This record gives sequence, C-alpha cells and structure tokens, in this order.
Amino acid sequence: MRFKKTFSRLLLVIGIISYTSTQFTIRANEPDSAYIFAYTSEAMKGGGGLFFAWSIDQASWHQIGPEHSFVKSDYSAWGSEKRMYAPVLFQAPDGSWQCVWELNDRDAAFAHASSPDLVYWGPQSYPIIMPEGNCLKPDITYDAGLKEYVVTWESNKPGKSGVYRSTTKDFKAYSPIQKINSRQSNKIELLIDGAKETGTLHRVAWSVIDKLQKAQQLAAYAGILRNERVAMDPAVMRTPVTATISLQPEKKKPISDLLMGIFFEDINYAADGGLYAELIQNRDFEYQPEENRRDPEWDSKKAWSVKAGEIDFNIETSSPIHENNSHYAALTIKQAGAALVNEGFDGIALKAGDKYDFSLFVRSQEAKRGKLLIRLTGKNGEVYAEASTSTVPKEWKKLQVVITAKQTTSDARLEVIPQQTGRVDLDMISLFPQKTFKGRKNGLRADLAQVIADMKPRFVRFPGGCVAHGNGIENIYRWENTIGNLEERKPQSNLWGYHQSAGLGYFEYFQFCEDLGAEPLPVVAAGVPCQNSAKHNHPIGGQQGGIPMCEMDEYVQSILNLIEYANGDAKSEWGRKRAAAGHPKPFNLKYLGVGNEDLITDVFEERFRMINDAIKAKYPEIIVIGTVGPFFEGTDYVEGWELASKIDLPMVDEHYYQSPGWFINNQDYYDRYDRSKPQVYLGEYAAHVPSRYNNLEAALCEALHLINVERNADIVAMTSYAPLLGKEGHTQWNPDLIYFTNTEIKPTVGYFVQKLFGEHSGNEYLTSQVKMSNNRPDIRKRVATSFVIDQATNDLIIKIANLLPVSVASTIDLSNMEPAENQAAVYVLQGDPEDRDARPTASSLEVSSQLKYELPAYSFSVIRLKIK
Repeated sequence: MRFKKTFSRLLLVIGIISYTSTQFTIRANEPDSAYIFAYTSEAMKGGGGLFFAWSIDQASWHQIGPEHSFVKSDYSAWGSEKRMYAPVLFQAPDGSWQCVWELNDRDAAFAHASSPDLVYWGPQSYPIIMPEGNCLKPDITYDAGLKEYVVTWESNKPGKSGVYRSTTKDFKAYSPIQKINSRQSNKIELLIDGAKETGTLHRVAWSVIDKLQKAQQLAAYAGILRNERVAMDPAVMRTPVTATISLQPEKKKPISDLLMGIFFEDINYAADGGLYAELIQNRDFEYQPEENRRDPEWDSKKAWSVKAGEIDFNIETSSPIHENNSHYAALTIKQAGAALVNEGFDGIALKAGDKYDFSLFVRSQEAKRGKLLIRLTGKNGEVYAEASTSTVPKEWKKLQVVITAKQTTSDARLEVIPQQTGRVDLDMISLFPQKTFKGRKNGLRADLAQVIADMKPRFVRFPGGCVAHGNGIENIYRWENTIGNLEERKPQSNLWGYHQSAGLGYFEYFQFCEDLGAEPLPVVAAGVPCQNSAKHNHPIGGQQGGIPMCEMDEYVQSILNLIEYANGDAKSEWGRKRAAAGHPKPFNLKYLGVGNEDLITDVFEERFRMINDAIKAKYPEIIVIGTVGPFFEGTDYVEGWELASKIDLPMVDEHYYQSPGWFINNQDYYDRYDRSKPQVYLGEYAAHVPSRYNNLEAALCEALHLINVERNADIVAMTSYAPLLGKEGHTQWNPDLIYFTNTEIKPTVGYFVQKLFGEHSGNEYLTSQVKMSNNRPDIRKRVATSFVIDQATNDLIIKIANLLPVSVASTIDLSNMEPAENQAAVYVLQGDPEDRDARPTASSLEVSSQLKYELPAYSFSVIRLKIK
C-alpha cells in the first residue's frame, strides 16, 4: 500500500540520517527486549490519545514523544467529545495488538482498534454492546480454549450496575453479555515524568520500541517541515539568483480537461442569504430551535416581527399548504394598518430601478377580505417601494406582484400589511430580484454567480461535503426533497448550524452547471452520516451508524432515481419531473461522488458496495468517485485507498487542508502515485496560514501545488478549492475563497490564483527543467514551473511560482518551439506574503527563442504566447 511503503521509506531515511550523523555510535549493544507502558495522559483528560513510554528495568521510564499520540479516539462530535479513557493494550496470540478504551460515562459502547505494529492502526469500531447501561473501564483478555477474546467492563447505570463480559473472535460479532461477580484488571499505575498514569505493561522486542521511536521522530520532523513558512531572509542569497528553464516537448502527456473546478457547500451562509437570490429570511417559518442553539431567538418567528396597530402573530401547523412545510404565520388583526415585517438576511439590498418579484401563499376565512399592501421600507420609515396584491382568497393561493425599487439601499425591510381585520394566514413569503444569473426564475444572485463563472470552472461539485452526509441519519441530504414546487420541498437543519430552505435544490444546481458550461458532480451520502455526529445516530450512543440494511434498497433506488432525473428521457418517471421543471433535455450527468470523508469501516463498506454495484449494473457509464477520508494520511486514507483499489473504482476524492510548509515540502506528493490505481479528485484543499485568512503566502503555496498537480494531471483528474463562499459575519470556517456581503463581492488573493489557472488551462503537459544558480534546497524548492499547451487556441502557457524574497532572472529556452507572434501576454500576482489585497496585473513581453523574464519576488506569473 502506498502509505505503508512511503512510511517505510521515511523510516529508512531517518535511520540513515541517524547512522551517518552518529558515525560508529550505532547501538550495537541495544537489548533484545524491554518494557513498554501504554497509557493516556490523566492531565489531558482523555484528549491526548494513546502514549508509550519504555524502560529497561521498570524503574526508569522514557516517554516516546513526549506526549506523542499513536492513535486518538475518533468517536462522537467534533472537538471536546473525542476522548480516550482508560485504554487497555493487549497482544494477541497471532502477534497483533488489540486496544479497547472507554469513550465516556454515558454511552452503551466501548472502542476497539487493532494494529500490527503499534504504529499503523486500523479502523476503530464502537460496538453498542449494553443498550441499557454504559461501558466503563473496558478490559481485554484471551481465552485460549475458546480461541476468543474476552471483553469485560463496568456499568454504573441505575438497575444495571455491576461487571459484565462478552466474547468475540473478530471484534465484529459479540456474544450475549453476561453479568459476572468480579474481574482481574490488566491495568497498573506507574510514575511517568513525575505524573501518576494508569495503563498496561508489556515486554517487547527492542525492534518494536525502535520502530515506535522512529515513527515519533518522523512525526516530529514532519511537524518541522509543516511549520516552515514562505518568507525567507534575503541575506541568505548573497548573489543574484538566476534560473535557466529548458523545455522538453518530446516528453508530453495529456491533461484532464476537468482539472479546475469548484466545490459548492452550504456553509458560511453560502446558499440561503448567499448565492440563492431569495431576499426573505425564514420565508417558510420553518426555522427550529435545534438548528442553532447559539441563537436564543432561532425559531419559527426568526427574522419576523410585527409593526403598528393591534395584531397577534402566532405560528400554526393545523392545515398547512403542504406537509413538508408544516408551519405558517397566523395573524389576527384588530386594527387595519398593522404589518408583518421581515428583516431579510442582514437587511434587504435594493437597487434603484430594479424590479423584484414578490409572492406568497395566503388565505382568510373572514367575510370581508382585503388586499395586501407590500412595502419595502427603511429603518426610519422611508418607503423604497410598494405595491398591492389582489384580494386575499378564502383558501390557500399564491399571490404575486412586481415591485420596483425607487432607491438604492443595503438595509431595507419587507412589510406585509393586510388591508382588513380578522384572521389572515400567510406562508412562503418571497422577494426575488428579477435580475438573477442568466435571468433564471428562482435563480442565483447575479454578481456572486458571475464571479464564480469568471473562474471558468470545468465542473461543479454540490451540494457539499459534510452537508451531503448530514448530522445523523435523519439529516442525510436527500436530493428528491429539493426538487419540484418550492412549497413542496422539504427544508431541514444544516449540519453547520442553521437552516436549509431547499430553494437552491438539485434542479437549480444542474441548471447552474449548464449555465457555466461545467460538468455537474453531485455527491450523495454512502448510506452513512457524518462521522462526527455520533450522538445523533443512536439514542444510546454509537458512532458512524448507517441507514438500516432493511432500508438500504430504498436508499439505493433513490440514487438510481437521481441519475434518471438527470439523464432520463422526458417520458421516464423521473425525467418527467425534470421536464416539468422546464428542462426536457437531459443534463448529461457523467460523475457521481459517493461518500464524503467517511470512516472506512465495515458499516461504510457494506453500504458503499451496495450503491456502487447498483450504479455499475444499471448505469455503467457513470463514473463513481469514492472517498478516502479527510486527511492525506492515516487510517481512513489507507483503508479508503485499499477499498477503491480492490473494487477497481475509477476515481477517489482526497481532502487536505495544510500549512504552507506542507505544500513547500510535498511537491513530489503525486509524482509517486501508482498510475495503475484509481485517479484522484482533489475535492477539498487549501493552504492555511496561522491567521486563518487567505493571504499571498497561502495563495502562492496553492499556486505551487497546482503547478505540481498539472505535472501529475494524468493521475489527478479534478481539483476544487474549499470552501468556496463565506458571508461576512456568518462564517463557520476560514479561510474561504470568496467573501461577500449583501452588496459587495470580496474575492481573496487565492481566488485570483484559481482564476488564473482556470483561464489558462491546457490539455497537454510538456516536461521542463529548472537549473538554479543557487541550488540550495530551501531556494530551489521555492521556484516551480509548468508548461502546458491549449490545443484549442494553439497557445503555450507557462506558469511560474517564485516564493523567494528576491527576483529571479530567468531564461526560458524556447528554441524547440516556434512562436507565432513576437509578443506574449503576462499576468503577475505579487506582493508581500502577508498581503491580503494583491491582485494580478497584465502586461506584455517580447518573445524570442531565449525568452528573458524577471520573476518578481513572491510572485506567481502566467505567460501566454501563440505557437505555430
């Protein structure tokens, strides 16, 4: 496996370094064996993971680290709940290591993981073994007669207190639990670095300890590399730096035409209040307190208030428009002139002269019914626009009117003023600008969609990552809930802590892709929810969970229905629904992501295989993209790659957010990938600087990485930065590529790197070499080049990143190319590493067979020229 081979190579490198640096002090007199103590730090209250210390005599102990965790608990929600308590390490008769630990004092599960060498740890499992109790201080032994492991634990739940046991052969299936009188613990207490710790003691071969030490050294060294920053002291370059760049056009390979795309997720208010052009917040009165426990006012009345006159405002559910939208506003007006007011998303932005479509569902059983006066007003009573609807009907009916804004403002309010007294019910109150992207009804905010379109994305991944697999089984994103009439769509809570109206649904996503000329890449859950939503999956605990197998056929059919919706004939069952929405022609879906950053467990694999097999059987032309976890290494990465290779998946989705140092020191990351394995979709990545904001340092590291990705575009087929959008004042994640308010679009420096790559993509890569006058490793690795051909325009595109604090005088040898013109276009992004406002500039450059170009300090350059 790639990870294991790479790890072994790095251990060898560390061993060689150790040998060469100590000359003949190789430890020839090391012991054959010693003791290891496995424990978790009491001071860190379970948050540190599994630590090791070693000793020759059990008197003097040496931490391997210190505080280096070899495995951490991945149970429960993000942050403080991921804890490992009272771990017990046990070596099985086959030599493998088995570890169990307590998760918390509530749930009916303990944790288990195994390892062949104490360095690489396999998937964790959390068996729900005691539904009416809890699992405290689990322990493990082996029954040689039964050839089974014996797991014991304590419970202190009322009515279930005591000691229990169960047996297992494989830590997958467990025998019925039995209550026992007592048990013998494997745990002991030792003094480690002055602190009393509880753990398990083992005598092992010295090679085991040596491997643990080398693994810790490797991690420490990797940490040093990750902490490297772009900025350097120019004084280390005492003479001017020059570079000779030569081209080898005979060594060429194709590049995926889908390399540059975008990943849209409803995070940071990217959809409602963002890209989705609806101006009314909580238009459906479906906000629920459990969606956002940080906001005490988050309920069905959120963003709504009443103004003037005597009026009662209540929320009712007795006879809604549709069962999927069960809440509606019930007004009792005692004096005409009272208004129901909506504040919008941080106000309502209006532009003078623009037209807005207002609509709502309304009814009244009163004998005397009037019209509705609709106003857009300011805080001081200014009237920016107004219009009247037709008379309120007796039964639910949609009323519509067009309103024209008289004034530009960023902070208007909507007022709905019934021209009657008595009871009036209202729902789905909407205000939409007519000027949406491409003029689409129920469309997208034009300026925000355009800045995305300007990136020239070749594909769009939607509806998200974590949003797709949801916060628990009931919160899995179900695509069919987001199509059809707006009042029939099913809203739900957002995993990121707010509300999804489903107004921006699968039809709108597909339409947006078509408007961009981009391939749609929907992502569906693999039958399991987010790995960080344990408390939502089972009332008595349990981690990943999964859709019950008895319900999986229905879920698999739902995914097949999605493909039919996208590609089916307009006369097919789901193709008719697409046609009814206004798109009789298929959307020509080719790619489908299944899963997102999931724990690669038996629960996941069983469901993923069901989905994948069903798609291959019915739609073999669809390219299924699997998942290999949230990191570039670790258990899920290894297990995900092994599963993908085993079942011959065409592509997997990799994610990683890393420091500048990681990008600087991992430029060969994809060079070493096995070309016979699945291709890579780099679905989420970004360079994160300590300030957590996108600056030029981060942008240059991303440019550097994309240059290396272009070199490996035969294995990396697609990439997308994440997250794409962030609304100022409403971010759950930083940095984001594009920030915005209701009236402003604020692209980051990183956006312009993505835009330059999108505008200057090619479909053929040419090998090149860079020779530096100063070949110091820290200097050499800060200059990188990529040469690609755009065969559609017959342009040669040269991309060069210079992460040095000084300019570099470069000579680009084009003697084996034939320029068609004597001028090249040049686009340069440059500035100080901390600069958050750098923007590309355009100029021209005279072309010759020995092209002279001065690479500015801290810059990314694109040179584009015609060739014959």
